[in-house]
This record gives sequence, C-alpha cells and structure tokens, in this order.
Amino acid sequence: MAPKFSEPSVKRKVHHNDGSRAKKAKTTTGPKHKKVEPKASESDGATFSDSDDGGAALKQGKTANGQAAGKALEKGQTSREAHAKQKQLAQERKAAKPLADEVQRTKKLWERLRRKSHVPKEERQQLVDELFSIITGRIKDFVLKHDAVRAVQTAIKYSTPVQRKQIAKELQGAYAQLAESRYAKFLIGKLLVQNDTEIRDIIIPEFYGKIRKLINHSEASWILDDIYRGAATKEQKAHMLREWYGPEFALFKSGNKGEVTADLSKILAEEPSKRSTVLKYLCDMTNNLIQKKMTGFTMLHDAMLQYFLNLKPDSEELKEFVEVVKGDENGDLLKNMAFTKSGARLACLLLAHGSAKDRKQILKTYKDTFQLISGDPHGHMILLAAYDLIDDTVLTSKSIFPEILGKAEDLDPGNIAFMANDPNARIVSLYLFEGQSKSLFPSSHADDLELLSELHEIRKTTSKKDAEVRRKELVASMSPQMLAAVAAFGKELAATSFGCQFIADILLSSVGDKTAALEAVAATAAGEPNPALPEDADPLYPPPPHLSLTPHGGKLYKTLIAGGRFDRETGTVKRIEPPLNFADILYPVIKDHIMQWAVGPSSFTVLGLLEAPDFSSKKELLKLLKSEKKTVERAATAAETTAGGVKPKSKNKDNGSKSKSGGNQGARLLLEKLQA
Repeated sequence: MAPKFSEPSVKRKVHHNDGSRAKKAKTTTGPKHKKVEPKASESDGATFSDSDDGGAALKQGKTANGQAAGKALEKGQTSREAHAKQKQLAQERKAAKPLADEVQRTKKLWERLRRKSHVPKEERQQLVDELFSIITGRIKDFVLKHDAVRAVQTAIKYSTPVQRKQIAKELQGAYAQLAESRYAKFLIGKLLVQNDTEIRDIIIPEFYGKIRKLINHSEASWILDDIYRGAATKEQKAHMLREWYGPEFALFKSGNKGEVTADLSKILAEEPSKRSTVLKYLCDMTNNLIQKKMTGFTMLHDAMLQYFLNLKPDSEELKEFVEVVKGDENGDLLKNMAFTKSGARLACLLLAHGSAKDRKQILKTYKDTFQLISGDPHGHMILLAAYDLIDDTVLTSKSIFPEILGKAEDLDPGNIAFMANDPNARIVSLYLFEGQSKSLFPSSHADDLELLSELHEIRKTTSKKDAEVRRKELVASMSPQMLAAVAAFGKELAATSFGCQFIADILLSSVGDKTAALEAVAATAAGEPNPALPEDADPLYPPPPHLSLTPHGGKLYKTLIAGGRFDRETGTVKRIEPPLNFADILYPVIKDHIMQWAVGPSSFTVLGLLEAPDFSSKKELLKLLKSEKKTVERAATAAETTAGGVKPKSKNKDNGSKSKSGGNQGARLLLEKLQA
C-alpha cells in the first residue's frame, strides 16, 4: 500500500571554486584543444545587454575613449552623479509598467494608514476613501503585485461590510490563484477573518475540485488548511475532505436527500466496489504529503483518521499504515497529530491497536513534548491513553512522569503550578488518582470520556494486564513526585481552587509517607484569619485573604480532616487507610485563633475537628468553645448583612417552607454540639 521511502541516489560532480579544473568529457569529433578566438565586436562586451538577462535594454553611452558608459564614468562625472543616473533609469523602467502611478500612490496611502495611532479618524477615513477610489474595478491587477497587495489588505482592514463584499465579489474566480501567491494569500485570510457568511460562501466553493493541487502547493496549502480548520462550515469541510477519496467525489454528492458527507464508512457502505480504489487514492495523497514533510495540516489528519477507521483489524494494510506513521523522520507527523482532534484520536487508536513494540516507539517519539501536549485540548488524551493501554508501567513512569513533574528532589514551581491549574494538564496529573470523576471531566471534556470508553473497549483484546493493577502501579510510581510537590509548594497550590483540589486528591489517593505534605498544608492555616491591613498597604493591590476566608480553603481543610471522600450513595465519608490524622496536625497551628475560625467562614473546619474520630484534643476544644459559648451564639443567630451593614433582600419568596435564617450555619451546628 504505502510506497517505500528512499533517498535519491544520483551523485553530482562538485564544481571547484579554487581554480582547479574537473576532468573534461571526451568528445567524439573535433580537435581536442581548439581555441575559439573572440570577435572584435565581442571582446569589449558590447554585445551584452540587460535585455539578454530579461531586463529592459539600456542605452549604451560612449565615453571619450569609446568605452560603454556602464563600464566607466563619463568625463568629469562623479560617482554620485553616476548613481543618480542609474536611479533615474530604474525609475523610468518602473514608470513604464502598467498602473505605475496608481501603485505608487497606493503605497503612499498605505505608509500613512499603517501607522494607526498617528492618524486621526477623519484623516484615515479620507485616505481609505481615496484608496478605494483607486483600486475599485481593478483589484485583480493590484493583488498580484507584492507591493500593492498590502494596500488592498489595509483597505479591507478599514472597510465597511459593504466594501468588503464588493472586494470579495470583484475577486471572484481568482481565489485559487491568489492562494498560490506568496503575498496575496494573506488577503484571503483578511476577508474571512470577519466571519461574514456571504463572503465565506463566495470564497470557499472556489477551491472545490482543486484540493489535491492546492494541498500540495507550498504556498496555497497553508491558507487552504487554515480555511478548512477555522472558517469552513461542516458541509464545506465535507466537500473539501471528499476530494481526498478520488476525483469523482469532488463532483458528486453522497447520502440521503443530497446530503454531503465525508464519512468514508458511509460512502463505502453505499459503494463497496470502490473500496480498494478509494483507499489507494487516499493512501497516495497522505503519503505524498508525509514525504514532503507537510504533516501539520488538520485536513491531512482528518483524512488519515478516515483511512485508519476503514481498515480491517490485523490486516496487512493496517500494519503498513502503522509503519508509515512510525517511520516518519524525526517523528514530526506524530507530534503534529497531537494538536488536532482527529490526529490525537488517531494517535490514541494506534496505541490501542499497536503491539508492545509499537507503543514503545510511539511513546519514545513524544519525548521532550509531554508537558507541551499535556496542556493541549486534544494532546492530553494521548497521555491518558498511555496510562490506560501500555502494560509496561515502568516504561510509562520513566518516560512521562519526570518530564511533566520533574524529579522529586528537583521540582520546578512553575511546572507544578501549571500541572495543577491548567484545565487540561490537571487531568493528566490527577486522572490516575481521581479517575473519571465529574470534577475532573466537566461537560466541556465530554469527548474525552467518549474516547476513553472506546479505548477501554479495544483494551480488552490488546492488553494483558488488569486495569486496576496497572493504575496502582502507576500511582505508586507517581506518588513520590506528587507528595514532594505538595510539601514544597503547598502555600502556592492552596491559593487556587484547582490547587486545593490537587492537594486533596494527592493526599487522599497517593501512597507513601505523607507527613511532610500534611504539615505543609497545615502551615497554610497559620496566622490570624482577619488581620488588620498595614498602614502602607496599597488599596488597589490588597494582600490575598487568609486561606480560611476562601471557599476552596475551607473545603480543603474539611476534606482532609474527614480523611476521605463523601459517598453520595451511603451518605457517609469513606475514610482511607492508613488514616491521615490531619486534625491533630492542624489544631496546634490554629489553636490560638480557634474562636475566629469557629465564627468565621471556615466554621465547618472547627466542626470537622469535633466530628473527627481520630482527633485527640476533642475535650480541650469543647472546653474552649463552651467558655466562649455566647460568642458562638451571636455568630449563629446574627442577621445576615452586607458590607455596609444593611440586611439584603431575600431572592426567594416565602412559599410556606421553612426559610433559612441568617447567621453562620457552621456556628449554629457548633452550638448544637455544645448544648448536647
């Protein structure tokens, strides 16, 4: 199926620049050393002219000695004068070109317009109007000139919707040619960036029937893929992708009621006789781009995925395809695939269907890019697939964990903060500890769960190790770095909601000595919860609030004190073994300010201490709270007020049910404990 990759074997003779001569080829006729004497008219170079080299013919002036003017200065002429004369001749040649004056004027207008902040609005509008008066009706003559096309792009930038549509219609029929131009291709992007549906529907259909030619063009391929990825509708994408299946698919629609589809499985289901022809054509197109090192196109990755999905499992075609992907020099294909939806899915499927050797080679290809792809909306799925599919957990842990986390003794705070707070990277760092929980996979990542479900189904026949055994082995390998990260950067991590979730998941699910990490988390609670602002504090940049005053901070302390996660089915907390005993670590840190905690936003933390079965200072805490019972009562019954001391209006009308009264709910529950 796939053509073999081979390097050209033609050897060329080296041309020497040091004066040495290479061996001459023998001739069959004529003398060996015949010397050709130049004619008198040729000896002085008089027969050479600019026109011979493709330029305009120059008038050959004569000096007093009969030499050409281009060879020596005229009598009494300085080099400055000679340069001025040459410049004048160049200007005369430019002036002889079509639209010379108009192009020169548009360049002047562009020079002024491009300095946006230096041009008043009224003057800019006048300049734009003048620019449109010059280019209207002859835009095609301007856009193919490298210096004039910039002025047209500026005109589009400051144009009205009506003027943009006028330009788009005037260029109708020339967009494929513009896409192949080194400079004019950017004009297409300028027209499409405004998301005008009418302009989009004028431009994109002009590429139909020319996809194979344009995707292989060095200039047109990039703008074509940009259009496919960012501007085309679903139907337009289908039109463009169908052309990868054969010339006939560029002309005829497929599907019910004239619906256009690029789903190759549906097309082959309707016309099974064309399977071998379509797959060969598609294979040739993809291989052609791979050999040219043009592997970053979204359209290419979509086409490769369609090809892969229609190959039979364990077939020779599938094995050859895997070899083509793995055999790409420097692994650029696999690396580029990680950053598109179809490419990342294809990489995951290759891991799922591949042998142990294939998986090892694919994982090796991504070396030095694991952290980069961990934060990508699509690439992070490749790491999750590696967790779930590769049986050699030693290989997985040694390849991935040191790169995304660093070594336990040499952790980078910026790296850890990224892995804890980035919406995609945090999934990579916590997936082994938390699984497919809703807190880790929100609705925006629903596609991730679908792909994982597909991979798990394939895993039943391609992986030998039990899934839970594999997960526990990876957790054991990952735990030292994660616990070291919490111990070293507990304060920085606890400053954000995602960081607090990161800390809780690591301490509840990791294995190993957690003492240093627990002490670091407890240290974040030190200090007075409501300190007075220093006199020199900047009101515009106040210091961050105490962690006990934040919702995520209070939830973190409460979870660690409980020592497990809440189970909705049983309504109880499932405590981990061995227990954390976080209550005994936290209490000495907050003991001096315990009443402020009891009546503040983190009152549930104090309540958790009383309810913790492993808290050794429960009697001491109860005695202290009872001595300040009136303070707790005031907090429990105080009316809810705003910052200005005004009671806010209730958003919910009384519907006969018992409404929530004001006051601190945690303090109210503490009061019940004290009265029991």
